[in-house]
Amino acid sequence: MEPMDIVGKSKEDVSLPKATMFKIIKEMLPPDVRVARDTQDLLVECCVEFINLISSESNEVCCREDKRTIAPEHVLKALEVLGFGEYIEEVYAAYEQHKVETLDCPRGGGKWSGAEMTEEEALAEQQRMFAEARARMNNGAATLPKQSDSDRSIDS
Repeated sequence: MEPMDIVGKSKEDVSLPKATMFKIIKEMLPPDVRVARDTQDLLVECCVEFINLISSESNEVCCREDKRTIAPEHVLKALEVLGFGEYIEEVYAAYEQHKVETLDCPRGGGKWSGAEMTEEEALAEQQRMFAEARARMNNGAATLPKQSDSDRSIDS
């Protein structure tokens, strides 16, 4: 029997898309830097462990408040408890930007539904979000312009 890392999930069930993670790693480094495949795998595992740590602590914060749903405030408190307080402002800013972007979404009324996007649109949106995240990371709070509705192909 396979050991369980997370309640009810085997290690293979809890992961991040490696191709996407490898692309992020490559884009964050100078063009002349190469990263060995096993190093990339290790970085992905570190990301998974970090997400598990934050999720677990967020759940504990949520339970201490007698809540049943983890809220963004629980995640921010978890960051503080775990010693990542210096990231709270940036995480909160990203959260606020996400709220604004999802409210501006013409199709979802505030909620994104993957069934409403073509695969090409979803990939383009993912690339735009990666670019915005890179810009925030490299330039502080700088963001890229949001893709206009006329640039998107809408299947009605």
